[in-house]
Amino acid sequence: MLNPGTEAPDFTLNDQNGTPRSLHEFRGKKVVLYFYPKDMTSGCTKQACGFAELYPHFQEKDAVVIGVSKDSVASHRKFTDKYGLPFILLADPDTTVLQQYGVWQEKQMYGRSYMGVVRTTYLIDENGVIVKVMAKVNASSNPADMLALL
Repeated sequence: MLNPGTEAPDFTLNDQNGTPRSLHEFRGKKVVLYFYPKDMTSGCTKQACGFAELYPHFQEKDAVVIGVSKDSVASHRKFTDKYGLPFILLADPDTTVLQQYGVWQEKQMYGRSYMGVVRTTYLIDENGVIVKVMAKVNASSNPADMLALL
């Protein structure tokens, strides 16, 4: 994981519409950058819908919300359409950015090990500096917790 006080690594990934989006294009705004395991799953849907519900409040605070997972652009498009998500979802199928941000880690379930995303949210300031890292977040409360930090 990256530490508060460090510059957030820049990257370019395709959004749910297939448009390349770079972190640096959001300089001048606060960025809530959240990493999640998989579209359409219970916890990830709760988290995304929580951000969607509170999105107008994030906008009032001049903040953007960006979700990143290993899912494809097509999967993100379906997820966005099904739940009316008003924010950007970025596809990182080769896990480059997931690894860069330290959220692609070994996990265990039912006695077996596998690589996966540790649900993590970064708050990045207007200058591109990480001000808060929340690791292993609660999917349901994370959106409200992030809004409270702003």
